[in-house]
Amino acid sequence: VQLQASGGGLVQAGGSLRLSCAASGGPFSSLPLGWFRQTPGQEREFVSIISWTGGNTYYADSVKGRFTISRDNAKNTVYLQMNSLKPEDTAIYYCGAGPRGADPAPLNRYRYGYWGPGTQVTVSS
Repeated sequence: VQLQASGGGLVQAGGSLRLSCAASGGPFSSLPLGWFRQTPGQEREFVSIISWTGGNTYYADSVKGRFTISRDNAKNTVYLQMNSLKPEDTAIYYCGAGPRGADPAPLNRYRYGYWGPGTQVTVSS
């Protein structure tokens, strides 16, 4: 599975961005998908995950109520709508694909075997 994230950029605090991650080469509709982020010197951290059915979503406490994950299986794409952005949201955001048919979707990043190259999100204060 190849993943390509896009949609990052520079935004002021309080603003919004929508990240997209397009997938190819695999059974997209049966994979749990997640967004993770990483800052220099830190480990990659969980942000949000959506189950392969799309029926279950999970969020880190730090983004709950501000971010929304969704998927469009017809377009092989997963999205992350980010509202009310804060400077502490600044990071490289990566999309990952997890094990086929996993239910419930794993939250541990080590269970995600496919990654895209990431997209930079910078939130200025």
